Amino acid sequence: MNKNIVLCGVGGQGTVLASRLIAAAAMEKGLQVMSAETIGMAQRGGNVFSNLRIGENMKAPLLSSGQADLILGFEPGETVRMLHYLKEDGIVVTNTRAVKPTTATLTGSDYDGSDMTAYLKKQISPERLFMVDGEQAMKDLGSPRVLNVVLLGAAVRTGALGLEEEDVEKVMEAMIRPQFLELNRKAFSYTR
Repeated sequence: MNKNIVLCGVGGQGTVLASRLIAAAAMEKGLQVMSAETIGMAQRGGNVFSNLRIGENMKAPLLSSGQADLILGFEPGETVRMLHYLKEDGIVVTNTRAVKPTTATLTGSDYDGSDMTAYLKKQISPERLFMVDGEQAMKDLGSPRVLNVVLLGAAVRTGALGLEEEDVEKVMEAMIRPQFLELNRKAFSYTR
């Protein structure tokens, strides 16, 4: 099993933790993992993305255009920005909830992500595009801090990661603080 994955979002959404959970779950199964993260101005709401490669005979952690089996997008604009990485039959799991970039805030733009989600719907066939209403998920779960795990659960259920739910749940127990574990379990199994 060789899988190439791009995770993308903005600072504070938990992109890096999701990447590390996937990597740990794959390593627990005895699979080779390579990763590279770009976090730049993440603490200030800047973009964050991670290349994650799982499998054999990998030479480098970075992906080229058209190599990703899965794009896991935490913000619709960032998902569109990384779309060139997606292979022809690749899958996209994305949050529909926009995070207004600093530049949009400063210029008074009314960015709400709807143009981005419309673009994704035009570019990707419905059987390969999975949109998650992150706003609703956060309301239902009572926390904005579990969006990453909601999206991770959705990605696992597509089969594109090549991991089972039990694989990820096992590493969640080891990597997430006990006081937050039950909430994250609910987030991981969230569907709507």
